[in-house]
Amino acid sequence: MKGKETSCQKDHAECANLILPLREALELLSGKWKLPIIMSLSFGKKRFKEIGEEIPGITDRMLSKELKELEKILLIERTVLDSFPPGVEYSITAHGKSLEAVIRELTQWAVSHYQKNKTPKGTKG
Repeated sequence: MKGKETSCQKDHAECANLILPLREALELLSGKWKLPIIMSLSFGKKRFKEIGEEIPGITDRMLSKELKELEKILLIERTVLDSFPPGVEYSITAHGKSLEAVIRELTQWAVSHYQKNKTPKGTKG
């Protein structure tokens, strides 16, 4: 059977080809702050302080760092407002919006997972 790929080999190759982009996506979105920031901005444009107030536990320094990274990978956009004093507003890009369904599904899974793990042993949940 030399030269012929078996079904198992095809599945293995397909799996290997999907793992690399998945790992890259997870690396880009790693950490506990990026997805909450994207979720916050999916509800509309916001200023720095508004984002920080919506995400419990994030420091200004970390928020600033994460916003810069998200802007660099084109998931959010930073706009300097023509106002006095100058202000900055953040919004989600079309590319960032493409993550909304994924984030929504992940959030639903997390709620379900939390409920399942909260259920006392010996009962059905």
